[in-house]
Amino acid sequence: MVQGIQGRRELGDLVLPSDQTASGRTLGDTEIEAVSEAIRSGTLTSTKGSFVKAFERAYAERLGMEYASACSSGTAAMHTAMAALDPEPGQEVITTSITDMGALSPILYQGAIPVFADVDPRTYTVTAETIAERITDRTAAIVSTPLFGNPVGTAEIAALAAERSIPFVEDCSQAFGAADHGRLVGTFGDIGFLSLQQGKHITTGEGGVLVTDDDALATRIRTFINKAWDYESPTPDHTYLALNYRMSELVGAVALAQLAKLDDSVRIRIENARILDELLEDVPGVEGPKVVRENIHSYWRYPLHVDGDEVPGGPDALASALGDLGVAAAPRYIKKPAFACGVFQDQRTFGSSRWPFTLADPSAVDYSRDRYSGTWQALASVLVLPWNERYTADDVHAIGERIHMAVDGLRAGR
Repeated sequence: MVQGIQGRRELGDLVLPSDQTASGRTLGDTEIEAVSEAIRSGTLTSTKGSFVKAFERAYAERLGMEYASACSSGTAAMHTAMAALDPEPGQEVITTSITDMGALSPILYQGAIPVFADVDPRTYTVTAETIAERITDRTAAIVSTPLFGNPVGTAEIAALAAERSIPFVEDCSQAFGAADHGRLVGTFGDIGFLSLQQGKHITTGEGGVLVTDDDALATRIRTFINKAWDYESPTPDHTYLALNYRMSELVGAVALAQLAKLDDSVRIRIENARILDELLEDVPGVEGPKVVRENIHSYWRYPLHVDGDEVPGGPDALASALGDLGVAAAPRYIKKPAFACGVFQDQRTFGSSRWPFTLADPSAVDYSRDRYSGTWQALASVLVLPWNERYTADDVHAIGERIHMAVDGLRAGR
């Protein structure tokens, strides 16, 4: 049992590294020097500069993919992926019910309908089985999200998509370095993309990058980021409706420097997660992530499964008790399933038109609770711990100790 639990010694104040500040980030002299070089060059646009192109080449090589294109954010990456697939208005894109709105609004902007698959209540991710239940003749794409960095089921989803001849997009925003049976996520789908937002495994504040092996998709991705202007064509033109989602050279310089630190970031997160796994083994009602033995979970965050029958008050009460002990934790991860947000419940899109919901089949917008039992179970039982590469083993032991204390206190007061 962890030394010091059950109040056997007085705990001091705990200040954990935070990925919202320098304390939890690997930003330093390398990034400063790279940005300084970009500034000295006087070329800050990626259409003329070298840093973004170098980052794209390095990331494509890292994943063993033919093409990589950087953009301004993870949301921009998702929008670019949807625009590259170019669904017809009213077609459906199957995605997860537990995700950020940045992975959903681009589907609507492209005139398609997000259709939510249920999730496994212990991995918090969609499965091939839950996706299959939502496939119709209107399905234009499947999107999977290895939540918190857990790649469970990615290969099975890819196989389903291939069997049904449906394009597969991997939203790997939280899953740098994660792998399913030895294969890196982002390489299973027709398109994979990642986010470089402030709290991700590596950061540029905001940023994204897409990868593909498909020549036609690569061209569409590259041009959509550049207002449909093909800088590689001898006769470029604005050939279709598109936006400016370019990454600047300043951001590209940081991205290139950060990429060199990614392996260490993922390694440290995994090593620390294994420590906490052991510390939680004898905590009643609390379990760490469910990970397939052959997979690599890259731990963007560390989610706890909290059994409300064993821990009075469940995740909310445990979060409050941990907060009193200096450990911030987020019950439910998101307050409610994505489909419960106003944009879906009230179909608030463009003016009062409700478009593209006006094109939807009724089953696509059926958000009845009984269709999403796994989703509601997952959100009712998950408590998300912050996690970053600046945690030390001592930090993790302190977290484990406080979880023991908080659970013991809640159980004693039942």
